[in-house]
Amino acid sequence: MANLLKIVFQIGILYVLYQAGEWITGTFNLLIPGSVTGMILLIILLFTRLLKVDWIEEGASFMVKHLPFFFIPAFIGLMIYYKIFAGKGLLLLIIVVFSTVLVMVASGLIGELFKQKEE
Repeated sequence: MANLLKIVFQIGILYVLYQAGEWITGTFNLLIPGSVTGMILLIILLFTRLLKVDWIEEGASFMVKHLPFFFIPAFIGLMIYYKIFAGKGLLLLIIVVFSTVLVMVASGLIGELFKQKEE
């Protein structure tokens, strides 16, 4: 029971950061989504050691473990609005491939940066 409360508390911390990101994006009328702003806040807090990894590790692991459940609403939306995407298959394929390669390259570079800092 104590472990469950710990995970709920840690997810709560992540949710507060998400809401802070949404507030910042809305207040300053930024072009990036609030969730990305919240993630940037999280990274800043982790790098400055104002937030320790131990404080959110189990909650974040729980969220990642159950990540597929978070995509179900998006897929339902795609099924409802499929007509919007009809006839744009090649464009969507190019976007998916480009964004996948971009994420892979960025993740690799960030991983290398962390590895170099660790050594």
